[in-house]
Amino acid sequence: QVQLVESGGGLVQPGGSLRLSCAASGNIFSLNAVGWYRQAPGKQRELVADITSGNNTNYADSVKGRFTISRDNAKNTVYLQMNSLKPEDTAVYYCNAWIVVLTTTLPARNYWGQGTQVTVSS
Repeated sequence: QVQLVESGGGLVQPGGSLRLSCAASGNIFSLNAVGWYRQAPGKQRELVADITSGNNTNYADSVKGRFTISRDNAKNTVYLQMNSLKPEDTAVYYCNAWIVVLTTTLPARNYWGQGTQVTVSS
């Protein structure tokens, strides 16, 4: 059984910072590409940033220069450092990951976390 658990969300003032964590647990052979998504009320879920197993990164234009995605492979954890937060960053943030479970003979499967709320307000 594999689980993705997000943490680190909360309420911050504009200009503040938060660091989100996405921790994968279970019998994991490899944690491959991982992405952070967010969904605000009345809007579609959008990709915020992603990172490959080779450490290549990609960011939505709206967060470039403010957010940084990184990973700690030993901990099967991916982080999203969010600086200079704006009210429009308010959303539920979800972790999405491709994970190989048990053996390399099985294909990678896609998993979603439950989400963590980020609210930016004065």
